[in-house]
Amino acid sequence: MIGVTILRMVSGRVMLLFVASLIIFAAMNLLPGDPATVMLGLDASPESLLALHHQLGLDTPLPARYAHWISGFLHGDLGRSYIYDVPVSSLIVERLQSSLPLIFLAMLLSLGAGIPIGVIAAANRGKALDLGLMGVLQLFKSIPDFWLAMMMTFLFSLILHWLPASGFPGWENGFFPAIRALILPAIALAIPQAAITARFMRSSLIETLSQDFIRTARAQGYSRRGTLWRIALPNALIPVLTLAGIQLPVLVTGSIIVESVFSLPGCGKLLLEAVNQRDIPIVQNLVMMIVTGVMVLNLLMAALVRWLDPRLGEECS
Repeated sequence: MIGVTILRMVSGRVMLLFVASLIIFAAMNLLPGDPATVMLGLDASPESLLALHHQLGLDTPLPARYAHWISGFLHGDLGRSYIYDVPVSSLIVERLQSSLPLIFLAMLLSLGAGIPIGVIAAANRGKALDLGLMGVLQLFKSIPDFWLAMMMTFLFSLILHWLPASGFPGWENGFFPAIRALILPAIALAIPQAAITARFMRSSLIETLSQDFIRTARAQGYSRRGTLWRIALPNALIPVLTLAGIQLPVLVTGSIIVESVFSLPGCGKLLLEAVNQRDIPIVQNLVMMIVTGVMVLNLLMAALVRWLDPRLGEECS
């Protein structure tokens, strides 16, 4: 039964990826703007533009261009960048060295802070501590990523001088300098999501504590603390895992803004540069990789939730 459910989940996401590839291709090739004009300038002669169109394959029919692109993507051939004139795959791999750790660290901080705060709020439901935490969380949830990033840079870099304001030294210069450069961006990216996680954790735990099996556990002699941590919390965490899968695309899109504020040489900054310069190979392949990665991680998260709680049945599909 689980195998059939997972198979249906996989097939559904494959169809979504196909639709996403069509949308990405159409958005990049049908919108106004000519990559050849961007590369050669507005004063380029028509002959030069035609020659560059032919060189870049922009004069072939759209269906042939789509087939060529998606075939190359599936075989790992992402083509060459129009602007940088290097393989797109090497550019993306280079930029992933900062983007992936940033998103991973932000996710850890979001869960590591949100879950305990949500548990504390649920355990003190209706008390001053609960009301205070909910007020602070509502404030943090409403703060835009870019504003929070700028304020944190001003405080921790320019005033306190605890952390670097921008840049990324690279992993070749040491683990701790690289992590130190990612701490502020990761915190700025994680705080709004941690607030959402905490509120969701609180609601899930309160709902779990009202279930019959909790009252049964108390009747069997479990203490209030033991019931909370040993029985209620593991069951309340399952919906939070689903939320984590939903938050992943938000972290990916948020990293684009955060990388720009902190001048991190990541995929988000590369994507913005490529969009501005109409570098179609970078934009198409990078967006498709992001969509594929998010789909795969969501699939794994959904399968994990389905395995942890078989009662969900078809809900994860």
